[in-house]
Amino acid sequence: MKRGRLDLTEGSILKGLIALALPIIGANLLQTGYQLVDAFWVGKLGANAVAAVSVSFPVNFLLISLSSGFAFAGTILVAQYAGAKNFGMVNHVATQTLTMVVIISLVLSTVAYFLSPSILHWLGVEEVIFEDANIFQRTIFIGLVFNFGFIMFQSLMRGIGEVRIPLYINAATLAINFILDPLFIYGWGPVPAFGVTGAAVSTLVTVSLSAFTGVYILFKGKTDFQLSLKNFQFDLPLLKKAFRLGAPSSVEISARALGLTIMTGIAAKFGTEVLAAYGVGSRLISFVVIFGLGLLHASSTFVGQNMGARQVGRAEKGATYAAWIGFGALTIIGIVFYFSAEPLVRAFLDSTDEVVGMGVDFLKITSLAFGFMGAQLALVGTLRGSGNTVESMILAIIGIWIIQFPFAWITSEMESFQEFGVWWSFPVSYVIPCILTVAWFKMGRWKKKKLVD
Repeated sequence: MKRGRLDLTEGSILKGLIALALPIIGANLLQTGYQLVDAFWVGKLGANAVAAVSVSFPVNFLLISLSSGFAFAGTILVAQYAGAKNFGMVNHVATQTLTMVVIISLVLSTVAYFLSPSILHWLGVEEVIFEDANIFQRTIFIGLVFNFGFIMFQSLMRGIGEVRIPLYINAATLAINFILDPLFIYGWGPVPAFGVTGAAVSTLVTVSLSAFTGVYILFKGKTDFQLSLKNFQFDLPLLKKAFRLGAPSSVEISARALGLTIMTGIAAKFGTEVLAAYGVGSRLISFVVIFGLGLLHASSTFVGQNMGARQVGRAEKGATYAAWIGFGALTIIGIVFYFSAEPLVRAFLDSTDEVVGMGVDFLKITSLAFGFMGAQLALVGTLRGSGNTVESMILAIIGIWIIQFPFAWITSEMESFQEFGVWWSFPVSYVIPCILTVAWFKMGRWKKKKLVD
């Protein structure tokens, strides 16, 4: 085992989980920093600029979701093979899944680029922000292959328990992005002012640097990975296994992303001001989700390594710890957000008191239910790490499409609710799915899955 990698099959469970989760959360926070830095600088351009950027966020998330299944499959298989101490297969899985993600991302990037105007028309984007939204969105689509490549790199690293290197890369590129954002948005010297599009150009530059750095590390043997394309050929049985694992995860994340896209459409029908408030509120909530996703990834890796090592009891105990950590930590964050809602919204939205008030209402209504989201995501990580990705997908579909979307759509049509129907759909979609996921976890069927010999 090379220095820096965590062997989660031995030692203190709580210490191992925390040592794994903190760098993952740190890296995820830094990645979210891209969006927050963009939102901060774009927010100075006014509500129309914020709305133009907010529209592209769920669409980009949806496209990333379509190829992320192989990334999750890579994490699961690498974690289980690492737990079984089979590092030959660790490298083989990494090469196969990385290649497939690059191919998929190139196809998605090309199709999305040409469909960008149609997507915006379908979302009902107003003419006043249409051109800015389209140029911003197309620039983001160009960088999808680099975005997907770096996501795959992080997923593979998590599988072997190497979580510090992605953290360092994210920190460096975020610092670069913070410098490039105002430069490209407002211009300076010979650099012209790109306005809203400048935020996308800055992100494109930094995410490409991240991707190239990650690929270099994988192929140069700086960790337990030592990839090579010499004599490469597709391993169809392995890719079929990865597809069976990854497809449900892609559907799950796509269901979440498409749900966010639909929610954006529901908010947009109330006008640009409500859309701006929703955009800022959802971005702040996405910041909190990062903590939950960090626990999801930590739980997935912990459970994966221990299932691969045939230590099912240890995997279950770690999953329980992760769920309680998620509930407690996100509840505390929710309380802080509740009492700091107005300054948080004002930091990212330079608009009238009425629009800011809408964002504050959204944040306060949602924040006190954050703990349920944290616990649910940690247990979803358990299902994924053990290879039970179908169950994870079903729970996501229930939460988004059976609970949140119908609730938001029906209540937003009521005169007494209107945009508050959208706001209230978020805590409802945290509490009920959490209860269902805990019940599913307690049934114990997830412990019977075997992926590796």
